[in-house]
Amino acid sequence: MGGLGVKFDGYGFGKYLYERKRWVVFLAPNQSNLGTCVVVLKRREEFLGNLKKDEWDEMLLIISELENAVREAFGAAMFNWGVLLNSFYRENTSPPQLHWHFIPRYRNEVVVNGEVFDDPFFGYMRPRPPRNISEETLQEIRNKMLAWIKR
Repeated sequence: MGGLGVKFDGYGFGKYLYERKRWVVFLAPNQSNLGTCVVVLKRREEFLGNLKKDEWDEMLLIISELENAVREAFGAAMFNWGVLLNSFYRENTSPPQLHWHFIPRYRNEVVVNGEVFDDPFFGYMRPRPPRNISEETLQEIRNKMLAWIKR
C-alpha cells in the first residue's frame, strides 16, 4: 500500500482490496453481506465535515467502482453506506480514523466457491452476526470484485 499517510495495523479493517490516491479499500473481515468493504481515508482525520473537495471527488469514484463491481460480480440489488466511528471512543482503542462502511444488499442468495450467502433482512437494517469464510472464498470474492474495477 503505497502512499499511506496513516498506518492501519491494529484497526482490523480487513483484507487489502485496492487503493486510490486518497483512499484505501479493504474487503471487510465480516462477509455476512457478500462484498462488504471498508473505505479508509489515507490521511489522519476523524470528522466527515473536514474532508477536502478532492477527497470527496475521489470518494464518488470509489462509490461508483464498488457499486458497479458488486452489482456485476454478485447481483447486489442495493447498497448501504455509513460512517460509524463509535468504537473508536471506547477505552483502549486505536485513534479515530475516518472510514466508510460499504454494505451490499441482496434479494437472492449468491453462491461463491460453494458457500451460500443470503440476505434474510433485505429491505431492513438489522445487525447480523459475524460470518467467517474460508481464505479461498475470500480470495474469490476479491478476484471477482477486482475484475470489475479499473485500476
